[in-house]
Amino acid sequence: MAVDYSIIGSRLKQARIKAGLTQQELAEKTNLSIAFISRIERGSSHINLKRLSEFCSILDVSEGYILNGVADSDENYLYNEFNDILKKCSPEKQKLIYKISKMIAEDDN
Repeated sequence: MAVDYSIIGSRLKQARIKAGLTQQELAEKTNLSIAFISRIERGSSHINLKRLSEFCSILDVSEGYILNGVADSDENYLYNEFNDILKKCSPEKQKLIYKISKMIAEDDN
């Protein structure tokens, strides 16, 4: 699966706006140029994981949200991923996964 930097950039832009920061303010906090911030937000420049982590820390958002669109604190976290796995399994395997999941969920330890 290829990384879609335009989606990542769009999520970063939304997080920046939600945090109440301008591109200039984010550029100052990250020691980057406004032009580079703009290119990242448009998806025309790639962002490495170290820089992504720095952005997420400043913007108070999880890397998981930026990369997947789902915050790991969201109650639907991994819902789609589990559904995708189950769709690929035979009915017998689905039943097994269900039984194991149920045992784990009901465990009081």
